[in-house]
Amino acid sequence: MSERLQSVGESGERVDPADAFGLVANETRLSILEALWTADASPVRFSELREAVGMRDSAQFNYHLDKLTDQFVRKLDEGYELRHAGEKVVQAVLAGSFTEHPTLDPIDVGDPCVNCGADLRATYEDERLAITCPDCGYGHGEYAFPPGGLTDRDDEEVLAAFDQRVRHLHCLAKDGVCPECSGRMETTVERADDCCVGSSLTATHRCSQCNHQLCSAVGLALLDDSEVVGFHREHGVSLSERPYWTLPWCVTDDPITLAGEDPQRFEVAIDCEDETMTVTLDDDLSVVETARSD
Repeated sequence: MSERLQSVGESGERVDPADAFGLVANETRLSILEALWTADASPVRFSELREAVGMRDSAQFNYHLDKLTDQFVRKLDEGYELRHAGEKVVQAVLAGSFTEHPTLDPIDVGDPCVNCGADLRATYEDERLAITCPDCGYGHGEYAFPPGGLTDRDDEEVLAAFDQRVRHLHCLAKDGVCPECSGRMETTVERADDCCVGSSLTATHRCSQCNHQLCSAVGLALLDDSEVVGFHREHGVSLSERPYWTLPWCVTDDPITLAGEDPQRFEVAIDCEDETMTVTLDDDLSVVETARSD
């Protein structure tokens, strides 16, 4: 087992992943983590925590709590509180990643395909939501969407939440931060036929730590760029209110030009009304310069 794949407890000792997961594979211990998560104030005293879990046997409760301490729970003079690892466990349970496998009927998105103009459809399978064209098959993005994202949301709200999630995932990724483990994310732009969008020239973000991967059209990296946002605002368009799949430069490489190979340079042509903004990007999708033309 490599050191990178091991977890470090508060004591500084490394914990094997199998052992770490084994610690929380118990109903009482999960209840302890949940009680700490929902507590009105932190830290929580031992007696209050035991009462919240509903366990009468103090010795047995202490045994389970002790198993969680250091790795998932921090012990203080005033009581106990969740460590970040404990928070992640509770969040995963609440998101439904470990406990739910919901199905969702296809959703008529109500927006046209950038490739053929037919109405798009959203489908949900294996905790991934995909926006595709049922007529021509062109992909407009397929990304992880935890089951908790479907809770108490109608179809329109699910699509809006998915749009925001995709934006934030790629914002982190292009800035070099893995949205899964916060490890170092590296970006490459290459021709690829297996990306979740139909464009062949795709930006791929890979984490050097957990190997998490995201891919998209090159232009998606510009959704939060201040100059691009301002350009649209001048034309009365709020990018934050436009689903990314309705913007051709976010889901296709038609507006993308390879402007240089050594080093790589890409030009993204963004049309808005009667004006075009051309954004030049380098090989890690950082903006080099912008220009406008009628």
